[in-house]
Amino acid sequence: MTAVLVGGIAMAANIIPGDARRGEQFFQSQQCGQCHSFNGKGGTSAPDLSKPIAGRGYTPALMATLMWNHAPEMWSAMQKQGIARPTVRPESAADLFAYFVSARYFERPGDSARGKRVFAVRHCADCHGIATAVAGGGPPVSSWESLADPLLLVQQMWNHGTKMRAAFAARNLAWARLTSQELTDVIAYLQELPQTQAVARTFQLPPAGNGEKVFQSKGCADCHTGDRAPENLMRNDVRTGTSMWARSRSLALEDRLLNQTLTDVAVDMWNHLPKMKQPPPTLAPEEMREIIAYIWARQYFTGRGKVASGKKIFAEKHCAECHDDPSTGAPSLGKGRDGHSSITMVAALWQHGPRMLELMNQKQWAWPQFREQQMSDLIAYLNSR
Repeated sequence: MTAVLVGGIAMAANIIPGDARRGEQFFQSQQCGQCHSFNGKGGTSAPDLSKPIAGRGYTPALMATLMWNHAPEMWSAMQKQGIARPTVRPESAADLFAYFVSARYFERPGDSARGKRVFAVRHCADCHGIATAVAGGGPPVSSWESLADPLLLVQQMWNHGTKMRAAFAARNLAWARLTSQELTDVIAYLQELPQTQAVARTFQLPPAGNGEKVFQSKGCADCHTGDRAPENLMRNDVRTGTSMWARSRSLALEDRLLNQTLTDVAVDMWNHLPKMKQPPPTLAPEEMREIIAYIWARQYFTGRGKVASGKKIFAEKHCAECHDDPSTGAPSLGKGRDGHSSITMVAALWQHGPRMLELMNQKQWAWPQFREQQMSDLIAYLNSR
């Protein structure tokens, strides 16, 4: 499996580049597979990391939370098996997140049987054969590169929409709206077909530097615009203590893409295409990647949390007693160059966690346990310091 992802960012900070090919190599070289399996390969003493919780997908914040909560158990198991603890820099953590995204780890679980029904009921099969072309004239599924690339799926569904509208109109059919679960099920069905299983998985998302220019030049900003420039959207709400995106007009994308997976984005673009200005702009794969990196990645990997709640958690979990006391030697936690995100929290856990555990044991403090929202709140507070 080969894939590339640009990982998490914190509000206006830089995106940390991540490469899923390196993430897979890191996963294997650090012997994570001794305990965890991934896509059916590896150990069985720990959860299969390619299988999200039944009925829902993971978020980056939930992944960071579970890893943090179980860290002492993981370190103990590694020590018993003679496995050296890896040094996880933010770049390595971004590579791992890229690897997980490439395997649809953060998507909701799909059901191939349901997907087969949706593929027929939504008239996809009218135009698209599986291995060969059919009367409808669409490319056969076996040629779809988008099955291996979530970002290419978004781009091709968008560009394909104009032709699809004409095809539906010619057959006197209403526009085939989809839910995220339906598209997830369709992808599960198509990826399990014998004709598509050998397709190499690729996933590339570049740094967001050129995304704003593309967003403007394609006319997206003519409708999808908030009250402030994207790099200044994050602020702290004085009344609620919430670190949130600035209030924006109804079509602004910043809040709409919060916590959405790439499948969610693809469905939203597909469903709203008939309402867009016509003809909608055509987007090349690289242009779609740059737009997604510019807007989607920062919401998805940073999330939204309440600063006031995060400050309380920072005190209750004994974080302040070390990190706000220079005499302890613990680093002072501020926003930093790249800010804080689920990715940087995972890196911090593996870099500093063993020493933290040692100090907490000396003070007879329990290892901190978090819930997903608490992790998001803590990240929001750290970004406010």
